[in-house]
Parts: sequence; structure tokens; C-alpha cells
Amino acid sequence: MSGSQKTNGPDSFPGMPGDSRHQGFGLWETLESLRSEFERRVGPRMGARMGRGDVRAAILSLLAEGPMHGYQIIQEIEKRSNGAWKPSAGSVYPTLQLLADEGVVQAKESSGRKTYSITESGASEASANGSAPWESSSRWGGSRSTVLPKAGIRLAEVVGQIARSGTQRQVDEAVGVIDDARRKLYVILAED
Repeated sequence: MSGSQKTNGPDSFPGMPGDSRHQGFGLWETLESLRSEFERRVGPRMGARMGRGDVRAAILSLLAEGPMHGYQIIQEIEKRSNGAWKPSAGSVYPTLQLLADEGVVQAKESSGRKTYSITESGASEASANGSAPWESSSRWGGSRSTVLPKAGIRLAEVVGQIARSGTQRQVDEAVGVIDDARRKLYVILAED
């Protein structure tokens, strides 16, 4: 089978590292480098799981601001943590039920939907907790540690699109933009 292409292994797909015949080869290398660097530097923190006590504290912190239903609580936690933490319904709703059983929150049903509000004892617990879990820098470095990786992920997505469907000119231009951005980021790091 001389003269035939490889049909297995990581180099067998056009456009993947090792296939220098594809116009996006340099772009794929850049994309792979970005992905590897994110995983090495921030990957473990991005997948941080919060504990049950954190769900409780987050719910009380939000309900101290005003009544909400369960889905609103989930959305608000995700928003306030800049997407770093989105608790599941399987952790929020049982916690809400537990808090209601303890008399820390109360539920009112309206139009088939339960809305939860904090009681006086819940407000005392919320103020004793101090800051909300998403404001703590101990778990994942605070919200600032998620903003940069997310921007990098959005960059990697468009890099992938250009690598898949861009012309040679677009690929070359994109590599230049990424190289320029890398140099500028190093300049930012060098500043005081």
C-alpha cells in the first residue's frame, strides 16, 4: 500500500497536527497550544465543585435580597459566579426543602410555582455567614479567575471555525492576530 495515506492515529485527519498539507496547520497548533495552556494553568479550578454548605449559604444570601423561585436561584448563582458555578436542581431544591423544614425560609405557591422568601432566623443566618460563596476567593480564585479563561475559550472557538473553513489568507491573518495578542499579553504581564 505504498503511496496511500495513513488511516489511523492522530495524524490521519486533515487539518490535525501532523498534517502539514492542510491550510490550517499553524492555526491548529495555536489552538492546541491555547487549550493545553488553559488546562495546565486554570483547568482544575474551572471544574471546582461547591459543597452542600455552599449551596445553603448561596440560597440564603440571595433570598436575603428578596423572594425567588428555585430556577431563579440557580440562574442567579451562575450569573454572580460569572459562570464558574451552576448548582444543579438536585442540590438546590432539596436544600430549599430542608431550609423550609427548619423554618429558615418559607414557601408560597402561586400559579403552580413555589416562591421562597427568607424568615427572620434565615436572615440572621445569612448575615452571620458573611459574604456569599461566589464572592470568596478561596474556592476558585474569585470571579476574576474565570473571566480570562472564558475569553480564551471564546477565542479558541473562533480559531476552530477559521481552521475548519477559512481560506489560506484568513488562516494566515488569524495566526498574525493571535501572535500579536500573545505579545501584547506579555507586555501586560510586564507592567507593574
